[in-house]
Amino acid sequence: MAGARDRAGAALNGRSARRRGGPVTGLLGGSFNPAHGGHRRISLFAMEALALDEVWWLVSPGNPLKPAKGMAPLAVRVASARRMARRTRIRVTAIERQLGTRYTVDTLKKLLRRYPKRRFVWLMGTDNLVQLHLWRDWRTIARLMPIAVISRPGYDAVALASPAMAWLGRFRRPLTSLRGPERWSAPALVTLQFDPDTRSATAIRRADPDWARKSAERLSRIGHCRDGVTYRPIPGEAA
Repeated sequence: MAGARDRAGAALNGRSARRRGGPVTGLLGGSFNPAHGGHRRISLFAMEALALDEVWWLVSPGNPLKPAKGMAPLAVRVASARRMARRTRIRVTAIERQLGTRYTVDTLKKLLRRYPKRRFVWLMGTDNLVQLHLWRDWRTIARLMPIAVISRPGYDAVALASPAMAWLGRFRRPLTSLRGPERWSAPALVTLQFDPDTRSATAIRRADPDWARKSAERLSRIGHCRDGVTYRPIPGEAA
């Protein structure tokens, strides 16, 4: 019974997405531990390719699929992302902490309710597509809003053979399908190819294991850090 209600709700959200006429916003979720030029580059590329008005970086309070060990405090990661997003139409937010959500599917449902006039596109790399079938209610995510998958070096072939792609493949659409509001619908999958960017947060942490402490000290000198979407201060700056 719960599954039927969930499918009905997803279908309703898909229909309402077609009626939305506000700003088109790309959503890129992640730990941003730390944010780096690769995040910035793929966001700007997606913004241009999909004619997005802006991109929101959803800095996760805690990724259920990633270990907590080695994770910098939320405020430090938000500050890192804000520095990387300067002078762009990228807005950095920790709104999941305010929404009280931990899983992507719950976050997206609440964003759709909170911002009914916006049209959203979920942005993800092929590295995340590989493990998408492990995410909670991942098919519901696809029914809530279109998904744009951006190529990542070393993951494309595995992603094409992934369990999630076996289901999502039937919903592949041309790039232009997201540019016309009258054709806005979900499920819809668009794939984006661009010059590979090999930068990763893991490599940055290995090269500079002390980055979080230095970032926290810098943040304490600057003062408070505000959310780019809700404009509320992010607690724990000095952590």
